[in-house]
Amino acid sequence: MGPERKLWHELKRNTPQIKWTRLENTSLLGTPDLLGYNSNQHFFTVELKATSANKIKFSPHQIAFHIRHPKNTFILAKSLGQRDLKLFEGTQIMQLAACGFRLLPCSLGLESIIKRLEACGL
Repeated sequence: MGPERKLWHELKRNTPQIKWTRLENTSLLGTPDLLGYNSNQHFFTVELKATSANKIKFSPHQIAFHIRHPKNTFILAKSLGQRDLKLFEGTQIMQLAACGFRLLPCSLGLESIIKRLEACGL
């Protein structure tokens, strides 16, 4: 099982209050990995990224998606070496592509990330 798939299973296991749909999409390039629906009845998307280095790679289609959809889009990144888990807003994608994992996230750590996703749409 690949690192992004493991990240997906970890997120799903720890967020039973969020209804998740995994998007296995090969026809609409750049579409994020997950569609979430929280208890506030708001939809949001999450792109999963796992990295063993500071650099986080994005396709031009992924960057375009987050630029076109600035609200309620997130990037969940995990550092495989340090086991850090960070949540970035989709609006940070250009900075994230340039600065990598060192960029200041909107949420750090699983508990904080869950609270941020649950508050989405308020």
